[in-house]
This record gives sequence, structure tokens and C-alpha cells, in this order.
Amino acid sequence: MLLRFFKEGFLFAVGALWSNRLRTVLSLLGITIGIFAVISVFTFVDSWEMRIRSSLSSLGDDVVYVEKWPWQFGSDYPWWKYMSRPVASYREYELLASRTQNAQAVSMTTNLNGGVAKAGKLSLSNATVRAVSHEYAVLRAIELQQGRYFSPSESQIGSRVVVLGAKVADLLFPGIEAVGKEVLVMGQKMRVVGILQQEGNSAIGLSMDNEFIVPINLVRKLRGGDFSKLYPLIMIQPKPGVPVAELKEEVRGHLRAARRIRPTEEDNFALNQISFIANQLTQLFNALTVIGWLVGGFSILVGGFGIANIMFVSVYERTSQIGIQKALGAKSYFILLQFLIESVVLSVMGGTLGLIVVYILTLVATHAFDTELTLTLANILLALSVSVIIGVIAGILPASRAARMDPVEAIRFN
Repeated sequence: MLLRFFKEGFLFAVGALWSNRLRTVLSLLGITIGIFAVISVFTFVDSWEMRIRSSLSSLGDDVVYVEKWPWQFGSDYPWWKYMSRPVASYREYELLASRTQNAQAVSMTTNLNGGVAKAGKLSLSNATVRAVSHEYAVLRAIELQQGRYFSPSESQIGSRVVVLGAKVADLLFPGIEAVGKEVLVMGQKMRVVGILQQEGNSAIGLSMDNEFIVPINLVRKLRGGDFSKLYPLIMIQPKPGVPVAELKEEVRGHLRAARRIRPTEEDNFALNQISFIANQLTQLFNALTVIGWLVGGFSILVGGFGIANIMFVSVYERTSQIGIQKALGAKSYFILLQFLIESVVLSVMGGTLGLIVVYILTLVATHAFDTELTLTLANILLALSVSVIIGVIAGILPASRAARMDPVEAIRFN
């Protein structure tokens, strides 16, 4: 009986809305625009948040990064003080690698411009070279589709060997086997020993697809060991079961001793973690979420008023009909739910149209701009829930007025 009651109320509401199609369409616009504004912002924020967090997770949540700049930003960020700090040195990397008892792996990495890279008649300008110590493969979880990583001896002596990113390999060796071939990078002929698995576009530019990976000791031989202009990083991962805080305290002690920092002086280095960036991103995405509600909230509010106005008009136009229904025995709650369902149906239709527009735009953005945007189930349910709530709020007063009508007075209404 209950299902039949709601079915009859729903069909009655749809019939009333269909008989006033133009008015229905105009009433939908406010809700449609509001839901579109809110859900489009949420879809953009959620998609980019997932991409960025996925990119960050590849760097290791428990890895500690030693460098001069802290990753925690705020209104009080004395950049002028951090600028004068020294960069991490190779000597400090060796010290930490040999003395840090709580470390499972210690690595050093830096990026530099390798100039024009050539392989046969093909060339690539502004080649990005990533110089790494041998342990980098453990910390970064490097996966290869062909060949191998550097051997310990190749890393130690700085052999002229290179591991190519997937896109670099496709550009310089299209359709042919790259492993074993020679490539000219940094003005040096190097032997290709491996090809990385393709990682795809990274939201924060951390993909290794376009990079040439070489031993850091090769760069030291070619550059004389001076890394001051290359902005190197030391990466340290704790042993299983060792808290990151404990590792950081040990690393801090070694670095303060190596740099001869007095007990009363503050650190002239930063010990960073990916969680610092993740926390900053959380604040940013929360702010964007609030902006989305503010932008779409006004449209939803206007749409709610529009639906309420249409429902009052609908009650006015059907006063005689309401009187006849009551005279034939219709209960007040039936009249109430009849108009309330009509209001909710109208609001949900507007929300559904907004979702359809958002979905179409995600498809266009994904194919046109090569950036994946996904309309999640959570956002779909949110849009429908908001539509139902707006429909109930906008329709409760008109429906209550209809339910309270006197049947005799309603029938006599002209």
C-alpha cells in the first residue's frame, strides 16, 4: 500500500509537471546551475587530489628528505634565512649512509640539464638528467620494462651507463631495441642498460618518463663534485618498525655534528616528509571545497526559491481539484505528500541535469586536455541528496497550505 501510494503520488506529480513544461524547465535552471557549479568544483578537486596523492605516494610516506628548504609553508616563512643555508653535500650523504643505524636505505639525487641528447639521427633538446646513487632504486621503487638497473660497481665508479624513461626511449629509439645502444647525453656517449616502465603524466611533475637516469658519481667526475648549483637531496628510509621521528632525531644529530652547529644554534638544514606537502594540499583542497559551496550555494538557493514559487502557483491553480479530492475522501497527508513529491521530483530533475552536464564536461576534458577527471559515486549521491533536501524545503510550505485547505471553500474557489 505504501509503495502504491508513493507511485500514485509520483505519477501525479510527473503529470502535473509535464502539463506545465515551460514552467517546469524554467524552474529547473536554478537547481541545475547550482548543482553543476558545486559538483564540477568537487569533481575537479577530487580528481586532482587523487592524482597528486598518487604521485606523492610513489615517493614514500616514510622517507625523510634532507635539504635546505623546509616544505611547511605559512604566513611566517623566513625564506631569506633559508636561502643562505648550504645544500646537502656528497660527503654528508656518505656520512649518513655509513653511520645512520636506523636507516634501511640512504640515497642522493639531483637533476640537471643534459643539453641535447642524440641517438643516431634523432635528437632531444633540453634533456633532463637525474643523477642518483645506487640505493635510489630501493627508495623510488623503480620498475623496468627492459634491461636492468646499474650494478653496484657501475654506480661506485661512475660508469657511462644510462637508464631511459619510457617516453625518452620511444622518442630516440622508435620501434627498435634500445638496450645495448649508445646515446649522447651531457656531451658523453653512454650505454643504455635499461628502460623504465611508463609512469604516465604526474600531477606534480614527478614522472620519470622523460628522464635520463645516470650514476651520481658520473656527474661528480664530469662536474668536479660541486653540487652547490644542482640542488641535491638526500633521501633516507627507516628500517621496518623504526618510527620516522626516531630516524629524524638520529639524522639531525649526525648533520649537526658534521656541520659543527653549536647547541644554542638552530639547524641550518630541513628534514622534510611527503606528509608535509599532503597536509598543505589538504588545506588547499578544503578551501576549494568551500569556494565550490559558496559559488554553487547561491544558485541552489535561488533555485529553491524558484521551486517554492512554482509550487505556490501550482497549489493556487489546483485549489478546486484539491477540494474535490478531499470531498472524495483524500486525507490531508495524501495532499501534503502529493505536492511534496512534485517539489522533490522537480528538484531532482534539475540536479540530474546538472550531473549530466558535469559528466559531459569530464569526458571532454579527459579527451581534449589529456587529464583524467572522474565524476565519483560520492559526488553523484551528494548532488541527488542536496536536490532532495532542497525539494523538501522548497515544497513543504506550499504542500502544507494545500493539505490544510477546507474542501468546501476549495471547491467553491474560482
